[in-house]
Formats: sequence, structure tokens, C-alpha cells
Amino acid sequence: MNRTAEYELTVIVPLYNEEGNISELEKRLTAYLQNSICKTCVLFVNDGSADGSLESLKETCSRCRDFYYISFGRNCGLSAALKAGFDYACSVYVGYMDADLQTDPEDFNLLLPYLKDYDMVTGVRVRRNDSPFKRFQSRFANSFRRMMTNDGATDTGCPLKVFRTSVAKEFPMFTGMHRFFPALVLLQNGAGYKEVPVRHYKRNAGVSKFTIWNRMAASLADCFAYRWMRSRYIRYSVAESDIER
Repeated sequence: MNRTAEYELTVIVPLYNEEGNISELEKRLTAYLQNSICKTCVLFVNDGSADGSLESLKETCSRCRDFYYISFGRNCGLSAALKAGFDYACSVYVGYMDADLQTDPEDFNLLLPYLKDYDMVTGVRVRRNDSPFKRFQSRFANSFRRMMTNDGATDTGCPLKVFRTSVAKEFPMFTGMHRFFPALVLLQNGAGYKEVPVRHYKRNAGVSKFTIWNRMAASLADCFAYRWMRSRYIRYSVAESDIER
């Protein structure tokens, strides 16, 4: 039995070599679960970490009854980790945050109320606590993505989002998927998405996994891949049927 079906929200936390953050993650997420506006569990996705992250996760999940984990045999990347989380989550809603704790899990409570009207609600980091160069990379990549996808999204890199699980499970899987969630939501012709301001903090432990290559060059290439996929995306609606899906 998939225990996440007992909850209204599953918070996915992908991580790769974040051993130094797991203790603080446990503390902050435990506090959030006590304050969440809906019944919530946490699903860690260990993306083939080479440090002691998996062992720390096992200890953490053994202590916390609302914490669960899955672990890859090798590093597959953020998009794969999120896809696995969506596939394994059976709650009505699913959200995610990064393991670096640069966003606050308490801010999920700012996003969740809007899911009654939208398919996705995404945070926007209004006061970025990053270096000027990192902020420049983000602004440039976001501007180019908006031009290529016409999704209108302000900050797709914000690692704090919530979705209707049924919508998240329908996203097409490809590397770089996490950069295009607003555009993918719009492809489904559903209720669209909402942006909400959230807090942002400096990283206190570990190191960023993003470089100028995977933050800018790869994201620009992914925009062309998205446009190709969009032109071939299959949409249909069934007018009549005598069989249940």
C-alpha cells in the first residue's frame, strides 16, 4: 500500500549530496507538518548521492512517521527525481522544495489555498539572497524562456511549487522538465497557474549543483526542445464512452 494516499499533500524533496542539510531539513519539515493547513507527508528522493545522504535519510525516516524516501541507484538529475516523486505520490496534491533550504517549507501554506482555482501554484523569490552573477544568470534565462515559451512565468527556478497531483502525473518526461512547469501546465488547457511571493535565504550547508552550463547553456537548449515538443503535443477530449477509465 502506498502510504502517501493517506495524505492530502506530499512534499517532494529531491537531494543529491546534501548530508549536511538533512538534520536541519528534518527539523524544519517536522515543524511545518505540525502547522500545515492540510494533512501532509514528505517524500525524499535521493538522486544517487555519493556521500552519507542515504544513510541519514533512512535514520530520519525511521524517526518520523510522516517521512518516506526513495533512492536512485545512480545520479539521474533533478527532473528525473521530480518525475519519480510525482509517479510515487498518491495524495490529492503534490509539492516540492529543494534540500538546500533556501526556501521555507512554511510558505507552502501561502500557496495551497490557490489550488482550488489553479492546477499549479508557484513561488516567486521577491528578495533573492544569491550573488549578483547568479541573479543575472537567472534573469537572463527566465527572459529567454518567456520569449520562447510565452508562458508569462516570472521565476520558474523558484524551488517551491504545488500542483494537483493528477496534473503533475501527466507532464511529459524529459531532462530539463523542471524549468518548464508553467508552460507544461498551460499545454494541458486546464486551470493554469498562479504566482505567489515567497521568502528566499542563503544556502547554509553543502554546495550548489548548478553551474553556468546547466543553469544557462543547457536551459537555453531545452527551450528549443520544448518548442519542438509543443508543436507535436497530443491533446484530445472524449465526447462519449461506454467504458470507465
